[in-house]
Amino acid sequence: MILSYAADPSIATRLDRAVWAVPFTDMNSIDDVQAALAEQNYVCGRALATVTYLALTLKRPLFLEGEAGTGKTEIAKAIAAAMGRRLIRLQCYEGLDAASAVYEWNFAAQMVAIRRAEATGEAPPDLFSDDFLIARPLLEAMRPQPGGAPVLLIDEIDRTDAPFEAFLLEALSDYQVTIPETGTVTAPEPPIVILTSNRTREVHDALKRRCLYHWVDYPTHEREMEILAARAPEAAEALSREVVAFVQKLRTEDLFKKPGVAETIDWAKCLLALDMMELSPEVISDTLGALLKYQDDIQKLQGSEAKRILDEVRAEVA
Repeated sequence: MILSYAADPSIATRLDRAVWAVPFTDMNSIDDVQAALAEQNYVCGRALATVTYLALTLKRPLFLEGEAGTGKTEIAKAIAAAMGRRLIRLQCYEGLDAASAVYEWNFAAQMVAIRRAEATGEAPPDLFSDDFLIARPLLEAMRPQPGGAPVLLIDEIDRTDAPFEAFLLEALSDYQVTIPETGTVTAPEPPIVILTSNRTREVHDALKRRCLYHWVDYPTHEREMEILAARAPEAAEALSREVVAFVQKLRTEDLFKKPGVAETIDWAKCLLALDMMELSPEVISDTLGALLKYQDDIQKLQGSEAKRILDEVRAEVA
Protein backbone atom coordinates (compact mmCIF):
# COMPACT_ATOMS: atom_id res chain seq x y z
CA MET A 1 0.00 0.00 0.00
CA ILE A 2 2.80 2.42 0.78
CA LEU A 3 4.35 1.99 -2.64
CA SER A 4 1.13 3.06 -4.33
CA TYR A 5 1.04 6.22 -2.22
CA ALA A 6 4.70 6.96 -2.87
CA ALA A 7 4.09 6.62 -6.59
CA ASP A 8 1.41 9.31 -6.49
CA PRO A 9 3.25 12.64 -6.92
CA SER A 10 0.13 14.62 -6.03
CA ILE A 11 0.40 13.46 -2.42
CA ALA A 12 3.91 14.85 -2.07
CA THR A 13 2.82 18.10 -3.70
CA ARG A 14 -0.16 18.51 -1.40
CA LEU A 15 1.92 17.81 1.68
CA ASP A 16 4.66 20.23 0.62
CA ARG A 17 2.02 22.92 0.13
CA ALA A 18 0.43 22.37 3.53
CA VAL A 19 0.81 25.45 5.74
CA TRP A 20 0.14 26.39 9.32
CA ALA A 21 -2.25 29.29 9.55
CA VAL A 22 -0.79 30.46 12.88
CA PRO A 23 2.88 31.43 12.36
CA PHE A 24 5.59 30.62 14.83
CA THR A 25 6.17 34.31 15.56
CA ASP A 26 7.77 34.01 19.01
CA MET A 27 10.80 32.10 17.78
CA ASN A 28 12.32 33.95 14.88
CA SER A 29 15.79 32.43 15.11
CA ILE A 30 17.57 29.31 16.28
CA ASP A 31 18.61 31.16 19.43
CA ASP A 32 14.96 32.01 20.09
CA VAL A 33 14.05 28.32 19.84
CA GLN A 34 16.76 27.35 22.30
CA ALA A 35 15.74 30.10 24.73
CA ALA A 36 12.02 29.30 24.53
CA LEU A 37 12.61 25.59 25.08
CA ALA A 38 15.01 26.33 27.95
CA GLU A 39 12.17 28.22 29.65
CA GLN A 40 10.29 24.89 29.61
CA ASN A 41 13.33 23.14 31.17
CA TYR A 42 14.20 21.49 27.87
CA VAL A 43 17.91 21.80 27.13
CA CYS A 44 18.20 21.79 23.37
CA GLY A 45 21.44 21.39 21.42
CA ARG A 46 22.19 23.61 18.44
CA ALA A 47 21.55 20.91 15.85
CA LEU A 48 18.13 19.98 17.27
CA ALA A 49 17.20 23.65 17.69
CA THR A 50 18.15 24.26 14.05
CA VAL A 51 16.00 21.47 12.62
CA THR A 52 13.12 22.51 14.90
CA TYR A 53 13.38 26.11 13.71
CA LEU A 54 13.50 24.98 10.07
CA ALA A 55 10.53 22.64 10.47
CA LEU A 56 8.43 25.45 11.90
CA THR A 57 9.67 28.08 9.45
CA LEU A 58 9.30 25.86 6.37
CA LYS A 59 6.02 24.42 7.65
CA ARG A 60 7.15 20.81 7.50
CA PRO A 61 6.48 17.87 9.82
CA LEU A 62 9.43 17.01 12.06
CA PHE A 63 10.57 13.38 12.29
CA LEU A 64 12.71 12.60 15.35
CA GLU A 65 14.43 9.24 15.58
CA GLY A 66 16.71 7.87 18.29
CA GLU A 67 17.05 5.63 21.30
CA ALA A 68 14.31 5.61 23.91
CA GLY A 69 14.71 8.17 26.66
CA THR A 70 16.64 10.77 24.67
CA GLY A 71 13.97 13.50 24.81
CA LYS A 72 12.04 13.06 21.56
CA THR A 73 8.61 13.11 23.17
CA GLU A 74 9.57 15.86 25.60
CA ILE A 75 10.41 18.35 22.85
CA ALA A 76 6.84 18.16 21.55
CA LYS A 77 5.57 18.94 25.04
CA ALA A 78 8.04 21.80 25.36
CA ILE A 79 7.07 23.31 21.99
CA ALA A 80 3.38 23.15 22.84
CA ALA A 81 3.98 24.79 26.22
CA ALA A 82 6.27 27.46 24.76
CA MET A 83 3.69 28.38 22.10
CA GLY A 84 0.70 28.10 24.39
CA ARG A 85 -0.83 25.45 22.13
CA ARG A 86 -2.71 22.30 22.98
CA LEU A 87 -0.71 19.08 22.75
CA ILE A 88 -2.57 16.17 21.16
CA ARG A 89 -0.75 12.86 21.41
CA LEU A 90 -1.34 9.78 19.31
CA GLN A 91 0.47 6.95 21.07
CA CYS A 92 1.17 4.31 18.44
CA TYR A 93 1.08 0.58 19.09
CA GLU A 94 1.04 -2.66 17.14
CA GLY A 95 -2.34 -3.14 15.49
CA LEU A 96 -3.30 0.55 15.55
CA ASP A 97 -5.73 1.20 12.71
CA ALA A 98 -7.31 4.27 11.15
CA ALA A 99 -10.56 3.93 13.10
CA SER A 100 -8.77 3.87 16.45
CA ALA A 101 -6.65 6.88 15.50
CA VAL A 102 -9.46 8.99 14.01
CA TYR A 103 -12.84 8.35 15.61
CA GLU A 104 -15.40 5.87 16.85
CA TRP A 105 -19.12 5.98 17.53
CA ASN A 106 -20.47 5.76 21.05
CA PHE A 107 -22.60 2.67 20.47
CA ALA A 108 -23.77 2.50 24.09
CA ALA A 109 -25.12 6.05 23.92
CA GLN A 110 -26.72 5.33 20.54
CA MET A 111 -28.53 2.31 21.95
CA VAL A 112 -29.78 4.32 24.94
CA ALA A 113 -31.07 7.01 22.58
CA ILE A 114 -32.91 4.42 20.47
CA ARG A 115 -34.54 2.78 23.49
CA ARG A 116 -35.51 6.13 24.95
CA ALA A 117 -37.17 7.08 21.66
CA GLU A 118 -39.01 3.74 21.54
CA ALA A 119 -40.25 4.20 25.11
CA THR A 120 -41.49 7.74 24.57
CA GLY A 121 -42.76 7.29 21.03
CA GLU A 122 -40.59 10.15 19.83
CA ALA A 123 -38.48 10.16 16.70
CA PRO A 124 -34.96 8.94 17.44
CA PRO A 125 -32.20 11.56 17.24
CA ASP A 126 -29.58 11.63 14.52
CA LEU A 127 -27.39 8.75 15.64
CA PHE A 128 -24.48 9.92 13.50
CA SER A 129 -24.08 13.41 14.88
CA ASP A 130 -21.36 14.95 17.01
CA ASP A 131 -23.36 14.03 20.10
CA PHE A 132 -22.42 10.39 19.56
CA LEU A 133 -18.99 10.87 17.99
CA ILE A 134 -15.88 10.10 20.02
CA ALA A 135 -12.97 11.99 18.47
CA ARG A 136 -9.60 10.28 18.59
CA PRO A 137 -6.28 12.18 18.26
CA LEU A 138 -6.15 12.64 14.46
CA LEU A 139 -9.70 13.96 14.24
CA GLU A 140 -9.23 16.13 17.32
CA ALA A 141 -6.12 17.67 15.77
CA MET A 142 -8.12 18.66 12.69
CA ARG A 143 -10.68 20.60 14.69
CA PRO A 144 -10.40 24.29 15.63
CA GLN A 145 -8.54 24.74 18.91
CA PRO A 146 -8.46 27.66 21.35
CA GLY A 147 -5.19 29.52 20.96
CA GLY A 148 -4.39 28.23 17.49
CA ALA A 149 -3.42 25.03 15.76
CA PRO A 150 -2.36 22.27 18.17
CA VAL A 151 0.88 20.34 18.30
CA LEU A 152 0.15 16.82 17.07
CA LEU A 153 2.60 14.31 18.51
CA ILE A 154 2.58 10.97 16.70
CA ASP A 155 4.66 9.02 19.18
CA GLU A 156 6.61 5.84 18.36
CA ILE A 157 5.39 5.52 14.78
CA ASP A 158 7.74 2.52 14.40
CA ARG A 159 5.34 0.45 16.53
CA THR A 160 2.66 0.55 13.82
CA ASP A 161 2.56 -1.33 10.52
CA ALA A 162 2.82 -0.36 6.85
CA PRO A 163 -0.94 0.09 6.18
CA PHE A 164 -1.23 2.64 8.98
CA GLU A 165 1.80 4.50 7.65
CA ALA A 166 0.06 4.69 4.26
CA PHE A 167 -3.11 6.02 5.86
CA LEU A 168 -1.13 8.56 7.85
CA LEU A 169 0.66 9.76 4.74
CA GLU A 170 -2.68 10.43 3.09
CA ALA A 171 -4.17 12.09 6.20
CA LEU A 172 -1.25 14.47 6.57
CA SER A 173 -1.08 15.34 2.88
CA ASP A 174 -4.23 17.49 3.05
CA TYR A 175 -4.62 17.59 6.82
CA GLN A 176 -8.04 16.07 6.62
CA VAL A 177 -9.84 12.88 7.59
CA THR A 178 -13.05 11.37 6.27
CA ILE A 179 -15.89 10.03 8.42
CA PRO A 180 -18.06 7.94 6.09
CA GLU A 181 -21.30 8.75 7.94
CA THR A 182 -20.80 12.52 8.04
CA GLY A 183 -18.17 13.56 5.50
CA THR A 184 -14.67 15.03 5.41
CA VAL A 185 -13.18 17.11 8.20
CA THR A 186 -10.43 19.50 7.09
CA ALA A 187 -8.25 21.36 9.55
CA PRO A 188 -8.80 25.14 9.32
CA GLU A 189 -5.34 25.53 10.86
CA PRO A 190 -3.25 22.42 10.16
CA PRO A 191 -1.47 21.11 13.26
CA ILE A 192 2.24 21.26 13.91
CA VAL A 193 3.21 17.63 13.47
CA ILE A 194 6.05 15.88 15.29
CA LEU A 195 6.66 12.18 14.69
CA THR A 196 8.99 10.08 16.84
CA SER A 197 10.56 6.67 16.35
CA ASN A 198 12.73 4.46 18.56
CA ARG A 199 13.81 2.62 15.41
CA THR A 200 12.52 -0.79 16.43
CA ARG A 201 11.90 -1.09 12.69
CA GLU A 202 12.53 1.10 9.67
CA VAL A 203 9.80 3.58 8.83
CA HIS A 204 9.08 3.73 5.11
CA ASP A 205 10.85 6.39 3.06
CA ALA A 206 7.51 7.61 1.70
CA LEU A 207 6.68 9.04 5.11
CA LYS A 208 10.15 10.13 6.20
CA ARG A 209 10.75 11.93 2.91
CA ARG A 210 7.87 14.34 3.66
CA CYS A 211 9.48 15.40 6.94
CA LEU A 212 12.59 17.13 8.18
CA TYR A 213 14.64 14.44 9.90
CA HIS A 214 16.89 14.50 12.96
CA TRP A 215 18.59 11.73 14.91
CA VAL A 216 18.36 12.50 18.63
CA ASP A 217 21.52 11.03 20.12
CA TYR A 218 22.64 10.63 23.71
CA PRO A 219 23.91 13.99 24.99
CA THR A 220 27.50 14.87 25.71
CA HIS A 221 28.68 15.07 29.31
CA GLU A 222 28.30 18.84 29.37
CA ARG A 223 24.84 18.75 27.80
CA GLU A 224 23.65 16.06 30.20
CA MET A 225 24.89 18.15 33.11
CA GLU A 226 22.78 21.04 31.83
CA ILE A 227 19.75 18.75 31.49
CA LEU A 228 20.18 17.40 35.01
CA ALA A 229 20.56 20.92 36.40
CA ALA A 230 17.28 21.89 34.71
CA ARG A 231 15.32 18.78 35.71
CA ALA A 232 16.84 18.08 39.15
CA PRO A 233 18.12 21.47 40.31
CA GLU A 234 18.18 20.39 43.96
CA ALA A 235 21.03 17.95 43.25
CA ALA A 236 24.45 19.15 44.38
CA GLU A 237 26.93 19.72 41.58
CA ALA A 238 29.34 17.11 42.95
CA LEU A 239 26.64 14.43 42.97
CA SER A 240 25.41 15.48 39.52
CA ARG A 241 28.91 15.17 38.10
CA GLU A 242 29.32 11.66 39.49
CA VAL A 243 25.87 10.61 38.28
CA VAL A 244 26.39 11.94 34.75
CA ALA A 245 29.93 10.57 34.49
CA PHE A 246 28.77 7.14 35.71
CA VAL A 247 25.88 7.03 33.20
CA GLN A 248 28.14 8.21 30.38
CA LYS A 249 30.61 5.44 31.24
CA LEU A 250 27.78 2.93 31.51
CA ARG A 251 26.73 3.68 27.93
CA THR A 252 30.09 2.40 26.72
CA GLU A 253 29.49 -0.99 28.37
CA ASP A 254 27.98 -4.01 26.62
CA LEU A 255 24.38 -3.67 27.80
CA PHE A 256 21.11 -4.86 26.33
CA LYS A 257 19.52 -1.43 26.89
CA LYS A 258 21.67 1.59 27.61
CA PRO A 259 20.19 4.16 30.00
CA GLY A 260 18.71 7.25 28.42
CA VAL A 261 18.53 10.79 29.75
CA ALA A 262 15.18 9.99 31.37
CA GLU A 263 16.89 7.29 33.43
CA THR A 264 19.66 9.69 34.42
CA ILE A 265 17.08 12.10 35.81
CA ASP A 266 15.15 9.32 37.56
CA TRP A 267 18.31 7.95 39.15
CA ALA A 268 19.41 11.36 40.40
CA LYS A 269 16.00 11.92 41.98
CA CYS A 270 16.14 8.51 43.64
CA LEU A 271 19.54 9.33 45.11
CA LEU A 272 18.22 12.64 46.39
CA ALA A 273 15.24 10.88 47.99
CA LEU A 274 17.76 8.69 49.84
CA ASP A 275 19.72 11.78 50.95
CA MET A 276 22.82 10.56 49.14
CA MET A 277 25.63 13.09 48.73
CA GLU A 278 27.89 10.85 46.67
CA LEU A 279 27.88 7.48 44.91
CA SER A 280 29.07 4.25 46.48
CA PRO A 281 29.05 0.66 45.18
CA GLU A 282 26.37 -0.19 47.72
CA VAL A 283 23.97 2.60 46.80
CA ILE A 284 24.55 1.95 43.10
CA SER A 285 23.63 -1.70 43.59
CA ASP A 286 20.51 -0.76 45.57
CA THR A 287 19.23 1.76 43.02
CA LEU A 288 20.14 0.14 39.68
CA GLY A 289 16.44 -0.48 39.01
CA ALA A 290 16.02 3.24 38.35
CA LEU A 291 18.81 3.18 35.77
CA LEU A 292 18.62 -0.21 34.06
CA LYS A 293 15.46 -2.04 33.06
CA TYR A 294 16.69 -5.54 32.25
CA GLN A 295 17.79 -8.10 34.84
CA ASP A 296 20.73 -9.27 32.74
CA ASP A 297 22.09 -5.70 32.66
CA ILE A 298 21.52 -5.25 36.39
CA GLN A 299 23.28 -8.54 37.11
CA LYS A 300 26.36 -7.36 35.21
CA LEU A 301 26.63 -4.26 37.39
CA GLN A 302 26.28 -5.98 40.73
CA GLY A 303 29.24 -6.05 43.12
CA SER A 304 32.75 -5.46 41.82
CA GLU A 305 31.70 -4.28 38.35
CA ALA A 306 29.89 -1.23 39.76
CA LYS A 307 32.93 -0.45 41.91
CA ARG A 308 35.24 -0.74 38.89
CA ILE A 309 33.20 1.73 36.86
CA LEU A 310 32.87 4.10 39.83
CA ASP A 311 36.64 4.02 40.39
CA GLU A 312 37.22 4.81 36.70
CA VAL A 313 34.74 7.67 36.87
CA ARG A 314 36.37 9.20 39.94
CA ALA A 315 39.81 8.85 38.41
CA GLU A 316 38.63 10.76 35.32
CA VAL A 317 36.75 13.41 37.30
CA ALA A 318 39.66 14.00 39.70
